[in-house]
Amino acid sequence: MILVGDTIRLKCHFKSLNGQAVEPENIVLTFYDEKVGQIEEINLDTDNREHVGVYFYDYVVPENEKVIIFEFKGTHNDKPIITRGKIEPKFV
Repeated sequence: MILVGDTIRLKCHFKSLNGQAVEPENIVLTFYDEKVGQIEEINLDTDNREHVGVYFYDYVVPENEKVIIFEFKGTHNDKPIITRGKIEPKFV
């Protein structure tokens, strides 16, 4: 369970079409509300890199959103590479 006000680690594994880890360029992490309105955009660099193709970001879950969609996006071989996920925080 993801709790409002807690810090969570979001992680992305960028892979090619055949499943090999790839190292994209210009990686951006974007957060959207449930109506797909942009909340925040963060440029990621090597400080957010675990190893080839694996990036993370430590995120403090805000209190004012019921659903948060996150998107890791970059380019590889001049083509976009994207992964998305959803957070549904609870206050318990």
